[in-house]
Amino acid sequence: MGVTGAALATFTGRSIGVLYQFYRLLKGTERIRILARHLRLNPGVMVRLLRVSVAGMLQFAIANASWIGLVPHHLPLWIGSGCGLHRRHPHRRLFHPPSLGAQQCRATLVGQNLGAGRPERAAQAVWRTGLYNMLFLGTIGVFFFAFATPIVRIFVDDPAVVPIAAMALRTLSCGNVGYAYAMVMLQVFNGAGDTLTPTIVNFFGFWVLELPLAWVLAVCLHLRSEGAFLSIVVAECAIAVASIVLFAGDAG
Repeated sequence: MGVTGAALATFTGRSIGVLYQFYRLLKGTERIRILARHLRLNPGVMVRLLRVSVAGMLQFAIANASWIGLVPHHLPLWIGSGCGLHRRHPHRRLFHPPSLGAQQCRATLVGQNLGAGRPERAAQAVWRTGLYNMLFLGTIGVFFFAFATPIVRIFVDDPAVVPIAAMALRTLSCGNVGYAYAMVMLQVFNGAGDTLTPTIVNFFGFWVLELPLAWVLAVCLHLRSEGAFLSIVVAECAIAVASIVLFAGDAG
């Protein structure tokens, strides 16, 4: 079924996950219980949730739409290939979930500590998680950089693709440290209820910096695929720096 099969598999897997969550929540035997008497409309809460979630939805839309911006029909093929390899390389698929789990847990802890009136403990948790995530993804990045070609050959053996994919893996692995901090810092703002700041940072990082830089490096400077990959690394590191500066200012 090709791409359609992949889409159906994704839809099926995620649907099963959601249904299982509802089953456990509605079962009434868990620590968090949702019973029939709890289900009622609360327009005030719904409006507040919608107001907070709109910016959160924009965060994901801005980041994901930037990949679409890299591959319109009038752009060179190597820019689009850079986008595709970045979204599918092993770091994203194998080692992104643990880091994602860490950032979501940290957002929860930040919200809890701020609610408890302990901002200093929230800040300590953020810096510590950022360091741990940096060490984790940094180590993975060194491994992928050193063994890029053998790793790529596990997934593809096309002689025309392997060199480009290996170059992508090496280049993108160099941005793991910045990516690790950006993941944690941006999610912290969400946990504190500030969904606007990450949205603005994503917009400037992906749309104002990454897309024009990809064109300049790949086309104007004739770096082709490597230019597209470099623009992704630069954008993610810039987002990490901006997030750290903003968080440090708020924490101070």
